[in-house]
Amino acid sequence: MINIRVAVFEDSKLIRDAYEAILNGSDGYQCTGVFADGNDLDYAIRRSNPDVVLMDIEMPGIDGIEAARRIAKDFPDLKILIQTVFDNDDKIFAAICAGASGYILKSNGMNRLLEAVAEVYNGGAPMSPTVASRVLRLFQKHIAPNVSSKEPVELSERERDILTLMVDGFDFHTIAEKNFIAYETVRTHVKKIYKKLHVASAQEAVAKAIRQRLI
Repeated sequence: MINIRVAVFEDSKLIRDAYEAILNGSDGYQCTGVFADGNDLDYAIRRSNPDVVLMDIEMPGIDGIEAARRIAKDFPDLKILIQTVFDNDDKIFAAICAGASGYILKSNGMNRLLEAVAEVYNGGAPMSPTVASRVLRLFQKHIAPNVSSKEPVELSERERDILTLMVDGFDFHTIAEKNFIAYETVRTHVKKIYKKLHVASAQEAVAKAIRQRLI
């Protein structure tokens, strides 16, 4: 079994220790580093070499949103999962614009945390239900006014179905199950979607789908 390598950025030692214990005690996961802040971010990422970064928003020095922005720029293949007690619109929108792949609340519990880490690793964009509804409203508010500048995009019926499920926050494995196709087939369709939309990530594809009302 492949372990998902996770680096944790959290200023509370109690929570850091809990995350480390749960990740290392769960099949399929490995905590490769725990950090109290993002002040030495480049070193922390290179030392821990994670697949997924679990990022708290409120940290001393460089906060989680700025850290996410720097990681997305310098380590574009890394998945960033924001976990926080905050569910206000400004922080949600800032985190997603910074490059976060998912945004869940600490109140959702540890089981949801493990599920979200796996979803992000597999290409999904996990969000708490309340957060997901806010995100849709935020995209409609901040992005929808630009629909007049949309480019013509021709998606196949299958590609449109897959893009719809991506907007709904499903990971590639779940999309494969729902469409009764292989995981690698989903990845092939997603690559074609990226090419047609001129994007390079699931977040960009979802944003463009909503902005141009493609689904």
